[in-house]
Amino acid sequence: MPALCRDCLSMLENARRCPNCGSPRVKTHAELFDLTIAHMDCDAFYASVEKRDNPELADKPVIIGGGRRGVVSTACYVARIRGVRSAMPMFKALALCPDAVVIRPRMSVYAEVSKQIRAMMDELTPVVEPLSLDEAFMDLSGTERLHGAPPAVMLAGLVKRIKDELGLTGSIGLSHNKFLAKVASDLDKPRGFSVIGAAETVAFLHDKPVRLIWGIGPAGQESLEKAGIRTFADLLRWEQEALTARFGSMGYRLWHLARGQDKRRVSAHDPIKSISNETTFFEDTANTDVLDGHLWRMAEKVSGRAKARGLAGRVVTLKLKQSNHKILTRRVSLRDATQMADTIYRQARALFDQLGDRGPYRLLGCGLSDLCSEAEADKSGDLLDPGAAQRSVAERATDDIRKRFGSDAIVKGRALR
Repeated sequence: MPALCRDCLSMLENARRCPNCGSPRVKTHAELFDLTIAHMDCDAFYASVEKRDNPELADKPVIIGGGRRGVVSTACYVARIRGVRSAMPMFKALALCPDAVVIRPRMSVYAEVSKQIRAMMDELTPVVEPLSLDEAFMDLSGTERLHGAPPAVMLAGLVKRIKDELGLTGSIGLSHNKFLAKVASDLDKPRGFSVIGAAETVAFLHDKPVRLIWGIGPAGQESLEKAGIRTFADLLRWEQEALTARFGSMGYRLWHLARGQDKRRVSAHDPIKSISNETTFFEDTANTDVLDGHLWRMAEKVSGRAKARGLAGRVVTLKLKQSNHKILTRRVSLRDATQMADTIYRQARALFDQLGDRGPYRLLGCGLSDLCSEAEADKSGDLLDPGAAQRSVAERATDDIRKRFGSDAIVKGRALR
């Protein structure tokens, strides 16, 4: 049985402990050296960066998020053991974990670390498809001759290098298609290395819940449960025509995923069409100050992701879901593309004000689309807003200061709402 030591990268046979370095971190799988599609996901990325930059936080529960009326962006594994989860209202998270250290997101710092990780991925393969700042698909087909080692060895080397050089950890999912690689990367976090081979695919999926399918949210799960579909075994009992008739194009996809089939290619060239962030509130709210605070934090996140990718956008979008589940979407086209949080926020807030009093709302989202290179952004300024250029310079300076001194070095008042 092929085996790999994840510490010294030795290729072995039928080993439970590495005979070369003594490490017990040995991965064994019949198809280990044959599979080429991978998903790499950093472990609690934002929180891990904060712990790396402040060693005093190492053993403490850390939550990344806004004020008490905000929501959790992410949490370290110490906090997760207490029940804290992403998108949870901060007051609920603090009730579960009252001794948590709450840190406001430093998007510019996370974006810079993301660039470093992406550069390491690019050294392995030109086919890298990023999903967010901290995760990406990779297709390592045909790279064994280039690197002199199978993809599994190179992937283990990647997470080892991220640990050694950046002080962060990541988990690898390795399989024969994107769907299963993504599923695999979540099986053994943190510091996981999970493999789903072609021969075991159907048996592996059989009793698993359909919520494993990426993109199936609470509403989708509810629709499937109404049809009596809770596991992949339930899906296998449906004919393709029946699934398609009931769920449309999603039914066609579900039929194939139930059998572990996914023909989507890992693509490094598909352009990113939009960058967005949204949150669902624990309780519906019409409080303008609360909504404004969320909107500013979303604008900062969208801006940070745009800056990390060297992108800007010409269209700002606002999304709201009312208590009756009706979705309101408004957008505005800008004269100049932007990647600045200040501009994104101001445009989104203007769209919000135009809606009038239609709350309470259960969801708020903000996005940037019609993307282009950052070289085309923020060129001519806003003649109707002479202070825009000065705020842009201040934002760039704020990014630099936060990189050096931490997220609390400069905090805008609206971020505290």
